[in-house]
Amino acid sequence: MSQTSPLATRERPFQAAPIAPHAQPVAAVASTLDVDPDLGLSPREAGRRLAAHGPNELEAREPRPRWLRFTDQFRDGIVVILLVAAVVAGLIGDLKDTAIIGVVLLLNAVLGYVQEQRAEAGLAALASMTAHRARVRRDGVVVEVAAADVVVGDVLLMEAGDRVAADGRLVVTHRAEVDESTLTGESEPVAKHAAEVAPDASLGDRSNSVFRSTALTRGRAEALVVATGSATELGKVAALLDGGPERTPLQVQLDRLGKRLAVVALVSVAGYAALSLARGHALGETAIQSVALAVAAIPEGLPAVVTVALALATSQMAKHGAIVRRLASVETLGATSVICSDKTGTLTLNEMTAGAVQLADGRRWTVTGTGYGTDGGLVPHDPQPVPTRDAPVDALDRLLRGVALCSDARVAGGALVGDPTEGALVVLAAKGGVDVDAARRELPRLGEVPFDPAVKLMVTAHGKAARRWAVAKGAPDVLLGRCDLDDAATRRIVAATGRLADEGLRVLAVAEVALGPEVDVADPDALLAATRNAELLGIVGLADPARPEARDAVEACRGAGISFTMITGDHPATARAIAAQVGIDVRGDDAVITGHELDGLTDDELTERIGGVCVVAMTGDGVNDAPALRAADIGVAMGVTGTAVAKDAADLVLTDDHIGTIVEAVRRGRALYRNIVTFVCFQLSTNIGALLTIIGAELVRLPVPFTAAQLLWVNLVMDGPPALALAADPPTGDELERPPRDPDEQILSLRRLVPLIGVALVMAAGTLGILASTHDGSSAVLNGRSATLAFTTFVLFQVANALVARGHGRSILTRATLRNGKLWAALGAVVTLQVLAVQTAAGHALFDTTSLTATDWGRAAATALSLIVVTELVAALRGLLRLGGWLVGVAASGPVAGVVRTLRVAVVGVVGAALLVAGAVMLVLPGPGLLVIVAGLAVLATEFAWAERWLRRARERASKAGQAAGSLLRRGPRGDA
Repeated sequence: MSQTSPLATRERPFQAAPIAPHAQPVAAVASTLDVDPDLGLSPREAGRRLAAHGPNELEAREPRPRWLRFTDQFRDGIVVILLVAAVVAGLIGDLKDTAIIGVVLLLNAVLGYVQEQRAEAGLAALASMTAHRARVRRDGVVVEVAAADVVVGDVLLMEAGDRVAADGRLVVTHRAEVDESTLTGESEPVAKHAAEVAPDASLGDRSNSVFRSTALTRGRAEALVVATGSATELGKVAALLDGGPERTPLQVQLDRLGKRLAVVALVSVAGYAALSLARGHALGETAIQSVALAVAAIPEGLPAVVTVALALATSQMAKHGAIVRRLASVETLGATSVICSDKTGTLTLNEMTAGAVQLADGRRWTVTGTGYGTDGGLVPHDPQPVPTRDAPVDALDRLLRGVALCSDARVAGGALVGDPTEGALVVLAAKGGVDVDAARRELPRLGEVPFDPAVKLMVTAHGKAARRWAVAKGAPDVLLGRCDLDDAATRRIVAATGRLADEGLRVLAVAEVALGPEVDVADPDALLAATRNAELLGIVGLADPARPEARDAVEACRGAGISFTMITGDHPATARAIAAQVGIDVRGDDAVITGHELDGLTDDELTERIGGVCVVAMTGDGVNDAPALRAADIGVAMGVTGTAVAKDAADLVLTDDHIGTIVEAVRRGRALYRNIVTFVCFQLSTNIGALLTIIGAELVRLPVPFTAAQLLWVNLVMDGPPALALAADPPTGDELERPPRDPDEQILSLRRLVPLIGVALVMAAGTLGILASTHDGSSAVLNGRSATLAFTTFVLFQVANALVARGHGRSILTRATLRNGKLWAALGAVVTLQVLAVQTAAGHALFDTTSLTATDWGRAAATALSLIVVTELVAALRGLLRLGGWLVGVAASGPVAGVVRTLRVAVVGVVGAALLVAGAVMLVLPGPGLLVIVAGLAVLATEFAWAERWLRRARERASKAGQAAGSLLRRGPRGDA
């Protein structure tokens, strides 16, 4: 029967861990926890504590029910407006319109819900960092239990490679070091001991404690568990992440847009109803037309198109290594103006690597290759002397052999077991040609002085028979004091140490000493004393290297107008060195802000320091990064090396940990926003055009040309496919050549609203023109042909409008217009569906249409084409307004060439304009008029494309001429300043 501790079996109320256990002696902590560290808890007591206080797991937030997550899709303002419109339509008996709106809203909700579910499933597939098993002592016997079953009072037993299952107060340590980078951000392992520390010691200074989800890199340790689950330091950080996510700029703008549309619809309906009733129309007729007007004011398909655009963007990003956790976060990337990146594990590999070796005689090598792989080698700075056959073993070989022997780490297949610094030294030896395993077998360790932070040295003894020696490695300042060096050699090594430190490298010195027979290698004190007259072999510079792709990512961000900032707890000199390696500009005294300086800045001072209000993307991988990831406009977590807490706090997770993936995500975010602006302008111009057509018909005493069903057909079916195709418009390739957009910029800014209203006016004027020319003015009701012709003309206007919206005010007669095959397929589908709605019996019954003749179709198409004519004329006018730039080009290219080019533009432009005017006059003859207009557009398109190229080249020449003139003025005729 196993021996049982009286303390472990005593049935008395369990007491929590003492306040600041790191400041208490081990005996006091054990007494408070009611446990004997030599025996541990009994299984019965452990089970009681587990039942009373719950498993050792972070407190999971109550998952939101699926039905609530589904209803969340209906919370946007514009969706609410559409719901109201559906209800109103149903109240007046128009159940057909209610059903159509309802189907669209349901489709939108399903798309959003499915996409978010896919994102969560993708995240669930990522590897979790949480420990699964732990070794504990219970009733004096070491057993392995699930990490979730560890309780306060358990005695954890850990060795190199183990992950800590819970927070603990160390009881026994033997050369123990712990990697706490996931919690504190520091890449250097922390040496541990069992003595108490100051009560106010910070987390990183509690060297007698271990914390959940950190890992032992060397040695072994035993610890009393003082906190589990959410009470751990990891749990405290996770608790900071409670609360709902902030609304993205896109969500805010769409919400504002929805409210504005609600106001527009309300005012329009009220005004129309008042005007209709004042003219003596019946109340029922007025109500029906008012509902049609309300439907015309609301872009029913907009929420669905926005959702599809976001879903398409997230799908593309997933293919490029980025999982978007919140659909609306995709657009935020397009407005990102500052990227704040964690250093360790994000900009760097979080793998210590030897970067340089310098011997005591001054010879230096650069070490190539990064991480724990053995690819790479030692490249000499200067030509090295070739040793003769009788020469002693070269000091470099002795140094490489020494660091392999004086290390405990093992590296296999790029995987490290042990201390990262020792792992880097082992890899260095392998790159230099040393067979580490063979050397350790041939020269077994006879004794050692474990690394002690107080001594800053590690010493190991090796050899066979009478030939024995010791290898020491440690801090250069300590080891230099133990070596026999002349003043010149000392100054040389001190200077070299400083240079390596300035390069951001951590420096270790390596020495060797022969051991006489009188030295007892089993006595650490005797072995340490023997190093008093050691021979310094050289120094090694180590660092956590920058990721190879980091510099390219920073450079791409700079070209895109995005500031890149590194956040780290390193010393400023080290931070500057790493920043310089990845291409971050650290010139100037204010390029680096220390934590102390940052704490002293007010919010306004910090805003001014970083250049104004920004949209910030924060990247990170550790637990300590999680609050910043949640607070940022968009948080980006590493998916492979990132902690579960960081990934839970982030909006975007990089599945490949490639920092360059952020740049690609920004590019696609910008392209997405451009597409959103395009189809929003496209759909709203349709709605405004319909509003103007209905109100204009009332003002000129024409019957309302559309029914509510026809307007829903236009908004949902005729606008839907082109809008979806516009949402899928591929990136143009120049997204990263423009600065970030202003996050406060409105989708419907004045710059976009004016052209949009102009397009709507053209559509309304063309539709009313067709209506007026075909309607019998003596009747208050439209005949079937007139109504159908007006309806068809307005639908065909959408075909032209899609091309115009995609052009963003520029000429559409370019090769870029043909790039989006989906758009042309959608436009073909629109025309086909309209033909079915007009020429089939089913269409007649559903939309109250009648069949049209070929001449009617030609007239409707020619009228719709007028939108492109007007757009091209406006583009031409804009070109003429830039005549000043042309004149500069004339001066820069020479008078003769300039005059010739100007005459060519004028002559061909006049010909093209004449053809357009002639075609417009001939609209009454659909066939010839259409052909003439097409010919005029072709001529102008060719000329405008040529003129734009010439103007761009002329401006470039003028700019170079201006720079040369300015330089000459600054230097003076003789080049004097």
